Amino acid sequence: MTERAPLSRKLSAIAESATLKVDAKAKALKAEGKPVISYAAGEPDFATPQFIVDAAAEALRDPANFRYTPAAGLPVLREAIAAKTLHDSGLEVSPAQVIVTNGGKQAVYQAFQAVVNPGDEVLLPAPYWTTYPEAIALADGIPVEVFAGADQEYKVTVEQLEAARTEKTTVLVFVSPSNPTGSVYTPEETRAIGEWALEHGIWVISDEIYQNLVYEGARAASIVEAVPELAGQTILVNGVAKTYAMTGWRVGWMVGPADAIKVAGNLQSHLSSNVNNIAQRAALAALTGPQTEAEQMRQAFDRRRKVIVAELAKIPGVTVPNPLGAFYVYPDVTGLLGREWAGRRVTSSLELADLILDEAEVAVVPGEAFGPSGYLRLSYALGDDQLLEGVQRLQHLFA
Repeated sequence: MTERAPLSRKLSAIAESATLKVDAKAKALKAEGKPVISYAAGEPDFATPQFIVDAAAEALRDPANFRYTPAAGLPVLREAIAAKTLHDSGLEVSPAQVIVTNGGKQAVYQAFQAVVNPGDEVLLPAPYWTTYPEAIALADGIPVEVFAGADQEYKVTVEQLEAARTEKTTVLVFVSPSNPTGSVYTPEETRAIGEWALEHGIWVISDEIYQNLVYEGARAASIVEAVPELAGQTILVNGVAKTYAMTGWRVGWMVGPADAIKVAGNLQSHLSSNVNNIAQRAALAALTGPQTEAEQMRQAFDRRRKVIVAELAKIPGVTVPNPLGAFYVYPDVTGLLGREWAGRRVTSSLELADLILDEAEVAVVPGEAFGPSGYLRLSYALGDDQLLEGVQRLQHLFA
C-alpha cells in the first residue's frame, strides 16, 4: 500500500502561539483547583461596555445581519474606521482603503501576504509579538531580527535597521506601543524610522492595536502621521480588542494603499468572506459611542502598571524598564539566571518560567517566545488583588 502523502511542510513548520500555550496551561491548572495566577494572556479582564453589548443585541433583531455582507466589511463600519484612522493616526483614507478582519491577527496575516514575496527579508524589531515571524514565514518571507535590549528601552534605532538591511529587504514591522514590551517610540524616533523606510522604498506594516493605551502623557504617534509621504507604502493594523475589552468579538482591520488593500481583499474574499455581522455592529458602537469606559479601563491599566513596575523592581537581579503603553511589563531577568532557586539551577528564561509556575504557581511568558532569552513578559491586564499577590509570590521565591 502506498503511504499517505505528507502534510504541508509550510504549516508543519509553524509553531503554536507561545502566549496562548502558556495561558492554556495556566487555565488547565486552575481547572484542577490550583491557585494559579496568570500574567500570560494579553486580554483585558474587564467586561465589554454594556452599550456595545446592547448594540449587538439590537443587531440580532435585524434579519439583514443574518445574510452575507461585503467581504471587506460593512460600509458603515469601514467609514467609522476611516474616521478613527484620521483622528488617531493622522491619515485621511477612504472607506475603500479599509478591510474589516477577524481580529487584528487576520489583518497581520493578510498584510504580510499582500506585500511579501518568496525570499523577501522582513526586518523584525525584537522583542516581537510571537505571531509575527510565523506570519512572515507563511508568506514565504524571511524574518530578520533586530534586537534592542532593556538599555534601549527595547526600541531599535535607524542605525540598527540600516545595518540589517540588504538588497532583499522589502518590509519593516513597526509596533508602538509594543507587545511584548510596552515601549512607545517618541515622535522623533518614529519620524526617523519612517524617513529611513521612505528613502529605501521599504514597506511598513505598523501594528497600532495598542495606540489608545498610553500613559504618563506619552503619545503613540503613527508612522504615517510622522511621515505622511510614507502612506503609499504602509499598512496599518488595528482593532477593537484591547481598547474596548473585546478580544472575543474578533473584529480588527487593515488600512493601506488601494492596490495593497485590493489584493488583500481578494484574499479575504476566498479565505473568510465577511466578519460576523453582529460583531461588526458591536465594533461600530465601540468606535462611534461614548469613550468614557474605555478611558476608565486605561486609567485602571495605568494604576496597575505603576504597581507591577514598582513591585518587580524590588526583586534583586531584575531590571524593569518603565513601559509607557499597552498592558505589559518586560523585565530583564538575566540577573536571576545561572543561579540555583528552590533547589534548581536555571540557565534560561524558559527554565525560569517553568520554575515560577511550579514553585510559585504564577504563569509568565519567557523571553524565548519573543526573541532572545533573559526576559519575561507579564501582562497586567488582570485584577488588582491578583496582580499584587502574584508579584509578591515572586518576591518570596527570589528572596
